[in-house]
Amino acid sequence: MGIISVENLKYKYPDTDKLVLNDLSFDVEQGEYIGLIGKNTAGKSTLCFALAGLVPHFFNGAYGGKVLINELEVRQHEIGEISSHVGLVFENPFSQMTGSKYTVYEEIAFGLENMGLDRETMIHRIDESLELLDITGIQDKNPFDLSGGQMQRVAIASVIAMKPDILILDEPTSQLDPQGTDEVFKVIENLRKEGITIIMAEHKIDKMAGYADKILFMHDGKLIDYSSPGEVFSRDDLEDYGMTAPAVTRISKSLGIQNKQNGLYPVTLKELSREIGDTYELHRN
Repeated sequence: MGIISVENLKYKYPDTDKLVLNDLSFDVEQGEYIGLIGKNTAGKSTLCFALAGLVPHFFNGAYGGKVLINELEVRQHEIGEISSHVGLVFENPFSQMTGSKYTVYEEIAFGLENMGLDRETMIHRIDESLELLDITGIQDKNPFDLSGGQMQRVAIASVIAMKPDILILDEPTSQLDPQGTDEVFKVIENLRKEGITIIMAEHKIDKMAGYADKILFMHDGKLIDYSSPGEVFSRDDLEDYGMTAPAVTRISKSLGIQNKQNGLYPVTLKELSREIGDTYELHRN
């Protein structure tokens, strides 16, 4: 059993007939980086809420199956206990800011104060989070005076300071420009290197393909595929589900460039360059 285990998860919101999560089952191992993809109606946000315990504890509705976090069944434990293992970062960083703090430093301290930590521990965690997210230089600024990318990093730092084993991010770059998007992806990769398990819902497929260990592909509440980026994006039926492969993969398909051992198409420029190099060496010899 992984750090996350989902067994036959089903859920529908109140006053609706359609299952937004339809019999999902999958495991996530400690330290994995999972990219969650699918159309807007796929159920990605609801799955994020379910993994964080907001479903079923905050949102009402019909719920079935199991979600286990560190072997704790979410339905049988309060959100407060689940949140000690799972940190959730929302799509819009504005919705994550308390609005009651005047500096980034105080904003990050807010959650730690509610945990009842002693002053020395709080200071250590805040300083650690500021450094990890590379925002030490803005710690005295008002959170609402920051750029979108900076504000999202503050939101992530506020969650990371509480030391979750699992970080869940629901479309964290949807409102960011390319620079802000790059900032967030690099930060998440650094957190992954620290051993934190990452679940990240994201529409920016080209970026996700280069970072994720596995892709969890959803459509209309169902699990379509759960495997490596190469396996998912090499599928011939992606467009049937309203999805497109990364640009590198589409180019590779049009040119017939694929891995000779497994038949998968490249998903990053690095992979494409390697396959072209291997092909060149083969023909030269």
